[in-house]
Amino acid sequence: MKTKRACIYPKDIQRITGRSERYGRKLLSDIKSFLDKEPHQFVTIHEFSEYSGIQVDVVNQYIID
Repeated sequence: MKTKRACIYPKDIQRITGRSERYGRKLLSDIKSFLDKEPHQFVTIHEFSEYSGIQVDVVNQYIID
């Protein structure tokens, strides 16, 4: 059974938004600070979806393993 990964990376945000990978890194940093996460912790697809307002189904279409 093929499963999708649970976390999101700057390259995924680049594909979703059309912005630069650097923007993706900054956005992940902003999300981590908003959610009071430590720098070593990951941001999940659901957390990104909730923060950005983009539906999880749409985000999953852009996730490439």
